[in-house]
Amino acid sequence: MAERSQTAPEAGYDMGNDDAIGGNVSKYLVLPSGYCGQPKKGHLIFDACFESGNLGRVDQVSEFEYDLFIRPDTCNPRFRVWFNFTVENVKESQRVIFNIVNFSKTKSLYRDGMAPMVKSTSRPKWQRLPPKNVYYYRCPDHRKNYVMSFAFCFDREEDIYQFAYCYPYTYTRFQHYLDGLQKRNMDYFFREQLGQSVQQRQLDLLTITSPDNLREGAEKKVVFITGRVHPGETPSSFVCQGIIDFLISQHPIAHVLREHLVFKIAPMLNPDGVYLGNYRCSLMGFDLNRHWLDPSPWAHPTLHGVKQLIIQMYNDPKTSLEFYIDIHAHSTMMNGFMYGNIFEDEERFQRQAIFPKLLCQNAEDFSYSSTSFNRDAVKAGTGRRFLGGLLDHTSYCYTLEVSFYSYIIGGTTAAVPYTEEAYMKLGRNVARTFLDYYRLNPLVEKVAIPVPRLRKEKPPPYKYPFLRGPASNHPNGKGDKKSSVNHTDPSNSF
Repeated sequence: MAERSQTAPEAGYDMGNDDAIGGNVSKYLVLPSGYCGQPKKGHLIFDACFESGNLGRVDQVSEFEYDLFIRPDTCNPRFRVWFNFTVENVKESQRVIFNIVNFSKTKSLYRDGMAPMVKSTSRPKWQRLPPKNVYYYRCPDHRKNYVMSFAFCFDREEDIYQFAYCYPYTYTRFQHYLDGLQKRNMDYFFREQLGQSVQQRQLDLLTITSPDNLREGAEKKVVFITGRVHPGETPSSFVCQGIIDFLISQHPIAHVLREHLVFKIAPMLNPDGVYLGNYRCSLMGFDLNRHWLDPSPWAHPTLHGVKQLIIQMYNDPKTSLEFYIDIHAHSTMMNGFMYGNIFEDEERFQRQAIFPKLLCQNAEDFSYSSTSFNRDAVKAGTGRRFLGGLLDHTSYCYTLEVSFYSYIIGGTTAAVPYTEEAYMKLGRNVARTFLDYYRLNPLVEKVAIPVPRLRKEKPPPYKYPFLRGPASNHPNGKGDKKSSVNHTDPSNSF
C-alpha cells in the first residue's frame, strides 16, 4: 500500500480521529492534495446520505488509494461493521483501492473469502466482488486495527457505483413488500401495526393462518417469528421474506400449515436502526436484543410491544405458544444454524433438538453440527434466553443464524456464497419443517389447491396495548394451562 499523504479536509470537517465521525458523508468530493482547479472526471464523490447508508469519512492516501471510515452506530461508538455508500464522477478504466479501516470486530468472514457487494446504475443487480481482489489484514498504520482492502476498476463513466457490506434490505423496501401483500386481500393474511419506533416508524405484525383459527374460542398453536432486531443483519429480512412468501402461497404444504398453526411474524423489530444504517443498535444506541428482561415503552417501544403481545398470548388459556424463532445473521461463521437453551429437564432438552435436526434434513445450507445450546450470562437479555425461561415446557425458543457470506454443502469443502434467493430459500425450508415437526405430511396429499377467498374486513387477532399490568411481570398461576391443547409430542420420531 502507498504511504499516507496529507489531504486537505473539508472546512469544518474534523479529520483527526475515528471518534469525531458523527454522520454520513454527503456528496463528499475528494480532490488531490494541493489541487485548486475545477473538479475533473476521476475526482471521486462519495455519498452515504440515503436510507441504510453508512460511510463516515474518506481520506485520500494517494492518487489511487482511499481510507474509508465506517460511521459508528448512532449514540453508540462501539459498533462499526455495516457500510453502504455510493461513488460517482468516476473515469473510465479508473483503478482504485478502498481500505475499510475501522471495523469494530477483528474476526471476520473476510478472512474466509467473503467480499463486499457492488452494483451500478446500469447493472442494478448486486454482485460480490471477486475474492482475489479483497484483502483482510492487520494494519500498523491504523493502530494495528484489522483493515479490509479491495481493488476495483470503474468501467463506465456515467454510472454511479454502490458498495455494501451485504445485500441491503431497507425499511422502505419492506413497507412496499407488505403493501403489495395487503393489496392481495388474502383471507388468511392479516397485517396490523403493533406499535411505533422512537422515530414513529411502523412495527408491523403479520398473522398468517386460516380464518377459522381466529374465531372466538378457537384453540391456537402459535409460532412466533421475529427479525432484524440487529439492523445491519440484512440476511434476516430475506430469510423472513422466504418464510412469509411460502406461508401465503398456494403450495399444499402451506395450506396445511395455515389450517393447523397460527404464524405471528414481526419481521423488523428495529426499523429506526435499519433506516439509519446502524449495524447493531437502535436510534438511541441500545442493543435491543439485550433488553428483553425489562424493555422501556419509550426507549425500546418495539420490543415492549412484542413482549406485551407474547405475554398476553401466554396468559390466554386457549393459546399454546409453541415456538419463538428470532432470525439473525452471523459475521464469522458459515451456513445457517441455531442457538437453543439449556434445561435441567433432560427430556425437554432432547425435544428442543428435534426442530433443528429436521431443518437440517430439509435445508442443505443448515448445519446441525454448528447448532449449539447454551445459557451464557452475556446472552441473558436476548429474546431466546428470556422467553426460554418464561414459557413453559411445551414452548421452544431459538435464535436462527445465517452466514453473511456462504454455506458449505455436506461432503464438500467449497463455500457457496449466499444470494438473496438462497436466503429466501432457507426461509421457505424453515416454514416447511413445521410440517415434519407436527407430522402433518399425510394431510398434504388430500389438499386440493384452494382459491383464496377475499375478506371484507380485517379482524385484528389481538388488540394493542394488551396488558393492564407491567409487561415485565412474570405470569403467575400457570399450572397445567396447556394440558387441554392438543400438542403432539414429536420426540418419539427419533
